[in-house]
Amino acid sequence: MRIFKRNSFKAEEYHKAAEVRLVHSGNDYFETLENLIHSAKHSLHLQTYIFDEDETGRSIANSLKAAASRGVKIHMMLDGYGSKSLSRKFSKDLRSSGIRLRYFAPFFSSQNIYFGRRLHHKVIVADKNIALIGGINIADKYHGSATDTAWLDYAILIKGSICQEVDNICLHTYGRKLIWKQKKAKKVPKQIQADELISVRIRENDRLRRKNQISGSYLQAIQNAKKSIYITGSYFLPGTRLRKALIKAAKHGVEVHLIMAGVSDVPVFQSATRWLYDLLFRNGIKIYEWEKSVLHGKVAVVDGNWATIGSFNLNHLSAYGSIELNVDVLNEQFSKSFQLHLKSVIETGCKQVFPIHQNNHWTAKLKRWAAYQLTRTTIKIVALFPYINPFKKFS
Repeated sequence: MRIFKRNSFKAEEYHKAAEVRLVHSGNDYFETLENLIHSAKHSLHLQTYIFDEDETGRSIANSLKAAASRGVKIHMMLDGYGSKSLSRKFSKDLRSSGIRLRYFAPFFSSQNIYFGRRLHHKVIVADKNIALIGGINIADKYHGSATDTAWLDYAILIKGSICQEVDNICLHTYGRKLIWKQKKAKKVPKQIQADELISVRIRENDRLRRKNQISGSYLQAIQNAKKSIYITGSYFLPGTRLRKALIKAAKHGVEVHLIMAGVSDVPVFQSATRWLYDLLFRNGIKIYEWEKSVLHGKVAVVDGNWATIGSFNLNHLSAYGSIELNVDVLNEQFSKSFQLHLKSVIETGCKQVFPIHQNNHWTAKLKRWAAYQLTRTTIKIVALFPYINPFKKFS
């Protein structure tokens, strides 16, 4: 395994997982989710930002109710704004089946502390031994259909004692505890060789609890990059430090590839992101736009050796407002495979954007600049000041 120098990844921060698998949005994710629920024997934690009362949502709800009927203890937490469209009847039905359902910071609540402090986790953990973590909400648009392509996004399935840490995070988030003593992951069982396992670590972002781990992971990985950086960024509007780190890496010969949204559910955010294109072009950063569906992924691969997957968007709302959860993977085989997949995404579903593709008429430039200023200012206010986050779509 590659040895990093100063400010590099610390091996002791990682733990060995018995199994690690990349999961794609669409049937892959929802079949994996259903199987995880069906196989649970003792406990389930499910936390997500959006849970829609559509075909996909009803299917997952039925699976959860069936698990509860088998005696599985289920704690379910939904964001009070992202999932506010759920009917009282739907929620009551879940609770009457024995599911412990709570909403995080409902729209009208004295508990709300920060305007942008939303529960942005997309995680389920079963029996403290298997977890599914990513950026995929529970709704038809992430599932797709015969006529509609699923939004492009990812999750990661992990098995082993590291999942006890995930269970602990979910338990205390559900219980509204801001500070807790983190339990250490158990040692690797003797019957499994450590060399055969994959090194992972769980990363959190929550400004109120002074957690800034995911932001730190991204910055650290980019600063230590030697060959290549691949980032899939929905709602891409990074802060100054990360933007400078990307530019510095490109100037030092690192190939930087950014997969952006060609189709967006928030057009003003897309315009704001495109305002950055000229700066990125000037510094040799390659930009591609995914055109087959809405881009919702939040992942990165660096040097074919390190990867991160989760709910964290590269903007101030995720960095300073929302409660986020990612998994970092330090493994060459997994990361190279993921990098090859992202290359395939670029080749089969993206259009590479060049300076010539930008509309440089002064009115178009003004529109992009205005969108950038408006979006950046608004999400900073949302993330740093009290009251409710209006950006339901930034999910």
